[in-house]
Amino acid sequence: MLSKNTVKFIKSLHQKKYRMDSGAFFVEGEKSVVEVLQSDFTLDLLLVTQDFAHKYATLLSRIGVEVLLVTANQLEQVGQYQSNDAALAVVKMKPNLTFMPQDDELILALDEVRDPGNLGTIIRIADWYGIKKMVLSPNTADFYNPKVIQSSMGSFTRVQFFYEELGDVFSRWNVPVYGAFLEGESIHQLKNLHPGVLLMGNESQGISKAIEKWVTRKVTIPGYGTTESLNVAIATAILCDNFKRILSS
Repeated sequence: MLSKNTVKFIKSLHQKKYRMDSGAFFVEGEKSVVEVLQSDFTLDLLLVTQDFAHKYATLLSRIGVEVLLVTANQLEQVGQYQSNDAALAVVKMKPNLTFMPQDDELILALDEVRDPGNLGTIIRIADWYGIKKMVLSPNTADFYNPKVIQSSMGSFTRVQFFYEELGDVFSRWNVPVYGAFLEGESIHQLKNLHPGVLLMGNESQGISKAIEKWVTRKVTIPGYGTTESLNVAIATAILCDNFKRILSS
């Protein structure tokens, strides 16, 4: 039975303060819940409809977590989806642990990308291009924001990340940092690339002056029309595609 306290707790996770206080977040919708069930995340609680329970009976039998049968209407009341007839999971956050880059990998870094939808889309883009690691500045959107989780479409389960001042990170890493700038080298003409960090900046201001000094090479996407700039998620996809193509050639 879904208690009032459980409903209150899940609803509190809509806000970052309570997510941080509890060390938990929620995932909703069939695809994303199945993804998190198959990942290395730890679940605290799982709400499922009868249809979801029947469809994924084998998967549910392997998890050691409390499962509550609920209606689609109850799922919609506690989550953010306007229509959810499948499941909602309460999941533990992972510790904010740093990592070191490997010699042959491309890492994404985000400097104050504040829109949750953009962050979620970028996580999905990273997953598509096989980028397994991201480093995020402290003012970048919250990885566990429900809109981030929703727009990542399950890719959040496959991308490792941590939050830290980027200058501190880059001072430890002896790898090239490629920064996206309007006045950089055309991505179509780049040669002699080495694996390192692809750095994307804030939606309106770009890469901050404090972080620009760590950029070893500025790159840009050539435009052929009159618009000022691209959405940061679209720009990330284009640059990732070109970087992967060049690095694998």
